[in-house]
Amino acid sequence: MKHIFTLGLILGVVNFSFSQQGKPEPKYLKEANKAFAAGNYFDASTKCQDAFKKLGTKGSIKDKGRMAFKVAESFRHLEKYDKANEWFSVCIELKYFEEKPEVYFYKGEMQRMLNDYDNAIKSYNEFKKLAPNSKKKEVEEALVACNKFKDFDSNDTKIVVKCETKINTKNFDMAPAFFDKKGKVIYFGSSREESFGTGRDPITGEKYMDLYVATYDENGNPTGVKSIDTEGIINTDENEGTVCFDAKRKTMFFTRCPNEAKMELGCDIWKADLNGEGFENVVKMKLKTNDTISVGHPCITEDGMMLIFASDMEQSGGTKSFGAMDLWYITYDKKNKVWDSVPKNMGAEFNTIGNELFPSIGPKGQLYFASNGWPGIGGMDIFEAERVSPTENKWTKVVNKGYPFNSPGNDYAMCDYDGKSGFFTSERKAGSTIEYAPDIWSYSIPPDLYDLRVIVYEAGQKNKKIPNAQVDVNCETCKDLKWDGVTNEKGSTVKWADKGKGVRYITIENDYFINASKQGYYVNKKGARITTKGLSQSQSFIVEIPLLPIGEIRTPEVRYPLDQWSFINDVTCMSLDSLRFLDSLLTENPNITIDLFSHTDARDTDLHNKVLSENRAKAVYKYLVEQKGIDPRRIRPIGKGEDEPAKWIDENGNEIILKEEYINQFKTTDKAKFERLHQINRRTTAKITSDDFDPATSTIVVDPKWKIFTTPLPR
Repeated sequence: MKHIFTLGLILGVVNFSFSQQGKPEPKYLKEANKAFAAGNYFDASTKCQDAFKKLGTKGSIKDKGRMAFKVAESFRHLEKYDKANEWFSVCIELKYFEEKPEVYFYKGEMQRMLNDYDNAIKSYNEFKKLAPNSKKKEVEEALVACNKFKDFDSNDTKIVVKCETKINTKNFDMAPAFFDKKGKVIYFGSSREESFGTGRDPITGEKYMDLYVATYDENGNPTGVKSIDTEGIINTDENEGTVCFDAKRKTMFFTRCPNEAKMELGCDIWKADLNGEGFENVVKMKLKTNDTISVGHPCITEDGMMLIFASDMEQSGGTKSFGAMDLWYITYDKKNKVWDSVPKNMGAEFNTIGNELFPSIGPKGQLYFASNGWPGIGGMDIFEAERVSPTENKWTKVVNKGYPFNSPGNDYAMCDYDGKSGFFTSERKAGSTIEYAPDIWSYSIPPDLYDLRVIVYEAGQKNKKIPNAQVDVNCETCKDLKWDGVTNEKGSTVKWADKGKGVRYITIENDYFINASKQGYYVNKKGARITTKGLSQSQSFIVEIPLLPIGEIRTPEVRYPLDQWSFINDVTCMSLDSLRFLDSLLTENPNITIDLFSHTDARDTDLHNKVLSENRAKAVYKYLVEQKGIDPRRIRPIGKGEDEPAKWIDENGNEIILKEEYINQFKTTDKAKFERLHQINRRTTAKITSDDFDPATSTIVVDPKWKIFTTPLPR
């Protein structure tokens, strides 16, 4: 983990001695072993490869296996996972797993970082066979993570992540932190060639890291990157990185790690006061009891009362910590204006047997950190913990941020501006020719986009759309926001989406009331409502609003057998389907009352047809009241007999009133038409008589005789 702790943390490695039949160790072996033991993995990767080649047939299989392991480990620490994976395979070919079963474990780790989860599972299982009691918890958690996250990128996400190529270099660029409250200026660490001094870190071969600043314009483009200090006040010939600021941007906390000449010393957290573009009062914070301990990755809460950081220190009393690197904290004594001198461990709710690093605070007080101990996609993953309350610096419910924040490579140093945009560091490949190296990535979550279209139709007949209807939309949770429109010939408004200049009609977390009206129709008092509150994705709203026509409504066809009032319901006419029209009309509009009219054709006497039509109207009434449960006070059945013939449009487009004398002209010349026109007159219609029915206050009285059927019919 060469740079994970700002290039200052060196993990312990196993040293091996070589002997060749009692002969002194050759110089090439001494140099290779020395570079590896010192943690100078950049040099060790080359020297150990040369030593492996020179061993040739001179060295034993075990000696070659040991050197191959050092090559693999050097590449693993350099995070050149593909090369490390190849050399771990060489170790397996040389059966070095017989001496060190961890070869399979580390190979599984590399395969996981290379997104080869199936083979990683095989390697982990081989390790379990060889060393069932070694790294037991780690390997079980690795297997769980492989099975859980091997399809990590299969789900669609609207989060957009982008490698910030305009500020990244071929060197290490990492750990961004916002300096300004507008989210336009970030500080970050980089080992680019213009860094302070001439020395190079033997661990990585890179320049020692310095702190840089990048400023973004209103379009999200960086206008320049420069060192925050060229005078050796903050940036020195040591490693500087992982910075944070207090809420007032008056104090900066950062990590400084010793260089090669001071390798026995651990990293420290420093603080400095900001004075314009300069720095003063640069001092090292006293957080550790031993110089070999490392502390770094400072993170200060918004209230300035708690400083969280990462460290390999032991708990008080010499109690072993949870893992190699844990999260710790100190609190600020506001009364005496000093920081506590005794750090406290964040506990098992955050720390694991792995490494927990790079804490940061989000805009809602959430705690972000990176870990390779919690189940993840691969390497270091970014995790988030929810703040318990706005007034407490306590967190709970640790969750993996998932894809696309996390990848098979190391991902860490979350820098969240507003929950919808920010930066983080990732070592995923950004292109086919780019090796795994830390780069700064940005992320953005596009806003949920909503649009609205309103369709107006005649109540009870959805296929009968109403053109030129007035539609009014009022935002009930917005101040004075409303608009209107008119439906087209298809009864639809335009799609209300973007007003222009990125302004939307329908916005997040708001309620809207929609209504429609047109002359000749009752106003729909109920209207329609939509809300964007609680929605987690974009949505197109299509709202349908029915309008009740003033005057008679022709129902779909209802037929009766000759001289009867029972319904024909067979392949010739599904009268019940038509009756459901009336049921739907009354159910969807519980405030209306109707007069229900039944008509007959002109055959038979007026009196006969009058009684027949009344009984047919009552049959419809009985169906709606007794079978569908409609309040009887809302319906008045009326028989019209043959007095009001229907209107009909003939083949030439002429409107014809279907009187008896007109229909009779087809009696002998077109018998089918003659019967069809009579059938048109045998109809059921309804007229809305009010739209303010209230079952609690209605004074309408049902006439019991409406339920009495007259028989036989008079002649």
